[in-house]
Amino acid sequence: MVSNFGSLTIVYFPLSIWDISLWIAVMAIILLITSELIASYSEYFGDFVIDKTKLRLAALILGAAFMITVLLRAVMSP
Repeated sequence: MVSNFGSLTIVYFPLSIWDISLWIAVMAIILLITSELIASYSEYFGDFVIDKTKLRLAALILGAAFMITVLLRAVMSP
């Protein structure tokens, strides 16, 4: 959908709850895998600049957000 306001053109990208849920799920999986790899290989490569606990916490928050979007889709479906 495109809206024209004089010389300004605004393009709207329709994102559904399914699109947002899929993005959140993929990001949570990537963060969890990354945090586990960093935790298991940190003794071989020394100290990492990335804080493993914060990375794992961000992954768990995204996982919880994914579950909330799944519940929203279940409640909103007829």
